[in-house]
Amino acid sequence: MKNALGRHILCEAYGCDPEVLNDRNLVESIMVEAALAAGAEVREVAFHKFSPQGVSGVVVISESHLTIHTWPELGYAAIDVFTCGDTVDPWDALNYLLKHFRAQNTVASEVKRGVTQHAMVKIS
Repeated sequence: MKNALGRHILCEAYGCDPEVLNDRNLVESIMVEAALAAGAEVREVAFHKFSPQGVSGVVVISESHLTIHTWPELGYAAIDVFTCGDTVDPWDALNYLLKHFRAQNTVASEVKRGVTQHAMVKIS
């Protein structure tokens, strides 16, 4: 990851299993397991179940974070995986998530964060 502090993947996951996406404990477990499977160090975890459906949550890792917002009624999940440093590959975590949410279609893009070769520009 030359000249960047981190890698941030934004993912649109479609065709996911609605029952999985609506189970707060299961979503939390999958998110934590994805972080660990990628080699990240989990620091804090916070998840919330909405009524009548949906789950939002964050797994704070030493290397940054994983977040999710689910719409079970649509089989859709918005997923972010942001890692800093060179030891954790965010794609490893994302692939784990997509497999366990049983995503049928995805659109994902990676953004380099903290690109250090750019000149600092003052915004006022």
